[in-house]
Amino acid sequence: MDMPHPDAPPPASPHVADTHDLIRVQGARENNLKDISVEIPKRRLTAFTGVSGSGKSSLVFATIAAESQRMINETYSAFVQGFMPALSRPDVDVLEGLTTAIIVDQERMGSNPRSTVGTATDANAMLRILYSRIGQPHVGPPTAFSFNVPTRKASGVMSTQKSGRIEKQVVNDAVYLGGMCPRCEGMGSVSDFDLTALYDDSKSLAEGALTIPGYSMDGWYGRIFSGSGFFDMDKPISKYTKKQLHDLLYKEPTKIKVEGINLTYEGLIPKIQKSMLSKDPDSMQPHIRAFVDRAITFATCPECGGTRLSQEALSAKINGKNIAEVCAMQISDLAGWVRELDEPSVAPLLGGLQHLLDSFAAIGLGYLSLDRPAGTLSGGEAQRTKMIRHLGSSLTDVTYVFDEPTIGLHPHDIERMNGLLLQLRDKGNTVLVVEHKPETIAIADHVIDLGPGAGTAGGEVVFEGTVERLRGSGTTTGRHFDDRAALKRAVRAASGALPVRGASTHNLRDVDVDLPLGVLCVLTGVAGSGKSSLISGSVAGRDGVVVIDQGAIRGSRRSNPATYSGLLEPIRKTFAKVNGVKPALFSSNSEGACPACNGAGVIYTDLGVMATVETTCEECEGRRFQAAVLEYTLGGRNIAEVLAMSVTEALGFFAEGESATPAAHRILERLADVGLGYLSLGQPLTTLSGGERQRLKLASQMAEKGAVYVLDEPTTGLHLADVENLLALLDRLVDAGKSVIVIEHHQAVMAHADWIIDLGPGAGHDGGRIVFEGTPADLVAARSTLTGQHLAAYIGT
Repeated sequence: MDMPHPDAPPPASPHVADTHDLIRVQGARENNLKDISVEIPKRRLTAFTGVSGSGKSSLVFATIAAESQRMINETYSAFVQGFMPALSRPDVDVLEGLTTAIIVDQERMGSNPRSTVGTATDANAMLRILYSRIGQPHVGPPTAFSFNVPTRKASGVMSTQKSGRIEKQVVNDAVYLGGMCPRCEGMGSVSDFDLTALYDDSKSLAEGALTIPGYSMDGWYGRIFSGSGFFDMDKPISKYTKKQLHDLLYKEPTKIKVEGINLTYEGLIPKIQKSMLSKDPDSMQPHIRAFVDRAITFATCPECGGTRLSQEALSAKINGKNIAEVCAMQISDLAGWVRELDEPSVAPLLGGLQHLLDSFAAIGLGYLSLDRPAGTLSGGEAQRTKMIRHLGSSLTDVTYVFDEPTIGLHPHDIERMNGLLLQLRDKGNTVLVVEHKPETIAIADHVIDLGPGAGTAGGEVVFEGTVERLRGSGTTTGRHFDDRAALKRAVRAASGALPVRGASTHNLRDVDVDLPLGVLCVLTGVAGSGKSSLISGSVAGRDGVVVIDQGAIRGSRRSNPATYSGLLEPIRKTFAKVNGVKPALFSSNSEGACPACNGAGVIYTDLGVMATVETTCEECEGRRFQAAVLEYTLGGRNIAEVLAMSVTEALGFFAEGESATPAAHRILERLADVGLGYLSLGQPLTTLSGGERQRLKLASQMAEKGAVYVLDEPTTGLHLADVENLLALLDRLVDAGKSVIVIEHHQAVMAHADWIIDLGPGAGHDGGRIVFEGTPADLVAARSTLTGQHLAAYIGT
């Protein structure tokens, strides 16, 4: 053995800066976390596992990422902080070794109808610059190609500040070019109003002629109409003069004075356009959405043909294509078009645009187009779109936080996603991934498993270490890690069929298919192959069809599982009946609310630029109700104690005795069926994980009367151990005489199907066809599609 030379210097100790190789968390107590402590290696990929509701998101997002974001915000001046959201410090004793956290979550990309894939990723900004430089004929600056910027003309005196002095000049008809279509104002569609849905012309305004939601004559609208002097409040609308009807419907904003108060009167139609039509329909309250669907019809703008752009913007072309035609191309095709452009004057711009478009393809989104509205993307598509800007980033030593990045991905696409996660890690970044899929957990350098259960039964670290050690750990995740579903020995026979003929929504190619009824039918195929298009374009909206999609649950801190599922209503009525009082007393949003906190249970103190402090209400001690209301009991429990129960506990409570409430019991059974037995009835919706929200929505919509249930990826957010429970629920629905159609990528659901319809073979214009119909066994035996190959590998045949 070689010995070191006696005169050789001792080995150098590592530089002190290189010793900061861990993120240390001590005493974390956010949500259900039970004072836990963990050490997370930096510049490695760490997977956080555990059943839904075990505390993964509470540790990763609400503790680590939230504190990183808060500390970065504190580096800004007090003035700047005043414009930023106030973030409170997470409930944790010590957090050391944090780096800048970049969160890539599943939140939808906003529902602004003006936002598209192109505007959300800077691709449109690059294209606008490109067309302003080399488009022929030359039209103007980049703003001349933006459908969000109108063309403006101005005349008068323009003042410019220069070196402490003001320079004035007279301008005549100065033109500021924009690309917005003047007819549709950049929306791509024009609206037409059914006036009979706005008012009953046989009535007067005083008699309640207006049938628009919220336009009651008892409130401010009544005062504005009567105080304006434009109308006789007692005259039927059918007898209005042309001017009076014009003023009612179209009058421009006009200042009026009502009861000494300065107000603005505006015609009904421009008012509705601003207050309702500027919003995404999916974000509207149900009664507003119903009114819009009933009163307003939308048609493609005849002037711009739906492109949203002015004729000037559409006139400029590069290689025979205008900017709207380019944005309508499938991104994988657009990348090829850009690659063929040879313009040295804009070479750096073309290089940046090429890299951005290639990133779409690398992440499995090459089937999208840049003009796709951002609000129509699924949660998985939105998350991957947000990833794109980070793939080419030169930043290192950053902490990337991902929330189930495999959502919405076919097994074929998961391999590509894994490569991207490893690419981020290998650049020297810390990658934290909350994940259920074993294919992605398997590539982790380190695993932190939370549990053992969910809700109050979770919140503990049950395992830390490598994937190999996880397999033999005995935790729920470890025991189920290598689970593989077997094909069903016998499949059900269809009792009928739901015919689809000539389906051509989005990329579907005149598809004819019969969806079997009375069985569990699974639609498969790579992301973008046309599965959701088949359902949304040809199945949803039919009589008896209930679609349970991936749309997010909207709810404030006051909303909880009891209010969302409709459970609180029968509970309140039972409390009221037994105690001989009004049901309104048993709502923390109504008469029974604690007056000190208005039923919130907490008091919010605004400290200006510092974080808003949230403290438990001293008067109700966080129970949200007046003391007098809590004296009324049902089965020995008051309303606050009932709302603190878990679903499982409440099932027994409302089953028999004085507190027996069949309507409540039925709702609780559905909540337990979808695996939410551990949730407390009064837990704020804002604290639920993505998987919990999805299953709460599933439980609520199961109550709707329908013969056919369509579920869009119901395994989203489900732990390996919970998938079995979901399959049992689907079986119960089918055995009860329902037809169940599931869009799904999870192989366990495919293996459990009675019938599989596989779309493909690829995504976008490479998909849109039926490539297989039959039983799972036939799909595996044929191995003729990507789905068949991956399912065969999964079950080990």
